[in-house]
Amino acid sequence: MGTLMLLDSASMYFRAFYGVPETMTAPDGTPVNAVRGLLDMIARLVRARRPARLVACLDEDWRPAFRVAAIPSYKTHRANPDGSEQVPDALTAQIPVILEVLDAAGIATVGAPGYEADDIIGTLAARADQPVEVVTGDRDLFQVVDDARRVRVDYIARGVANLEVVDEAAVTAKYGIPGRSYAAFAALRGDPSDGLPGVPGVGEKTAAALIRSMGSVEAIVAALDAGHGGFPPGSRAKLAAARPYLEACMVVVNVATDAPVTAEGWLPSVPAQPGRIAELDQRYGLDSSLGRMLSALAANPG
Repeated sequence: MGTLMLLDSASMYFRAFYGVPETMTAPDGTPVNAVRGLLDMIARLVRARRPARLVACLDEDWRPAFRVAAIPSYKTHRANPDGSEQVPDALTAQIPVILEVLDAAGIATVGAPGYEADDIIGTLAARADQPVEVVTGDRDLFQVVDDARRVRVDYIARGVANLEVVDEAAVTAKYGIPGRSYAAFAALRGDPSDGLPGVPGVGEKTAAALIRSMGSVEAIVAALDAGHGGFPPGSRAKLAAARPYLEACMVVVNVATDAPVTAEGWLPSVPAQPGRIAELDQRYGLDSSLGRMLSALAANPG
């Protein structure tokens, strides 16, 4: 049946922007380092992983209201005064170009108002009737790994050329927790990059021990209420003090699996809009990067 590949697009184009020199510009001087870097990433992924379907998942809302309502600190340190995300101007200018190029090439892009790309990925992965590969540089999406449903993560923190295929065994080996428990572990430990405080005084080792013994954040709260033992030394008081956080955190940490999206994502063997692709290529000087992506798509049997 082949694999459905879901791209965490923002994670990828941020990495492309910081990984490719800004001196790579269009003929008119517009920066295109993120555009070309992303196209090269897609080309390499298609050639190496040979997916049957490909969907670029988008952040329609980088800081959804339902998550902010649960934990107001969610991503506050990354917000401008007007509530928009802090993004370098040179990257902001390239995002519409990226979307234009993907559309003209015939690569599906999917997002939904009020949802992050993680939620689009979580929803499409949950509905898939075929193996799924999630491409991301963010550990948050380790939570979607599911061996029974054949959902894995292609982790590109060290680059696409050095991607790490993460399954349940890899999560267990890295964090000492059951492979399907990453979300609860992350909630306890916290994530400063997302403004997620975690439980004060609970680090990775204690968080892992709690998940191994209790199984979930909900079970931890129930055990606190019931007066059960089994808590790692010194952790009960810390957890009790963090009770409001424990009751709210999973709304923030869990990816949605019910976002209002659908996607076919069949790979185009030829560009959907050849004339438009040629125009974008000439205007932005995409040259070999665009050529490599189109060649990879044409060569992939799906």
